[in-house]
Amino acid sequence: MKRLTPQPKPGHQAKRKPAKALLPYCYEYPRPAVAVDLVVTRLLAGQSGKIRELLLIQRGQDPFAGCWALPGGFLEMEETLEAAAARELREETGVRVRRLVPLGAFSEVDRDPRGRVISFAYWSEVARTTGQRAGDDASAAAWFPIAKLPKLAFDHSRIIAAAGRVWSRGVNERRGPRE
Repeated sequence: MKRLTPQPKPGHQAKRKPAKALLPYCYEYPRPAVAVDLVVTRLLAGQSGKIRELLLIQRGQDPFAGCWALPGGFLEMEETLEAAAARELREETGVRVRRLVPLGAFSEVDRDPRGRVISFAYWSEVARTTGQRAGDDASAAAWFPIAKLPKLAFDHSRIIAAAGRVWSRGVNERRGPRE
């Protein structure tokens, strides 16, 4: 087995770094990217009861430019999954949440055309008055009734189905991540 040794970046000065500094490593085997996706909902009063709406972004870049998707993105080296989820949601939609409920990991080999990406999905429910604005790499952000979702990018319909299983157990009504 090869021993992994830190490799300095090109042009890197040989300075002493703090103990917590992250150093790049060279691996013999490729590694997948790690991403987060967010299912953010709100409940509205409708004529036939409560209507659940889902926050989506319209992708401004390929892959799937122009398609609707869940807010999300890639984990940065210095952050936790939860911090990445909160950051991506804030950057792409302007929405801030206090509580994130894990929905699971999504690891189908072909889920992202850019390469091997494993995504950890989270759910949060916000107040019905929560607004949104598009930011970062999202060209738009909007609320959609769950019953009338547009065609979605990546495997995001699978992630929403996982959230639906959580809702069907009644978690949202009694112990959900209400803001």
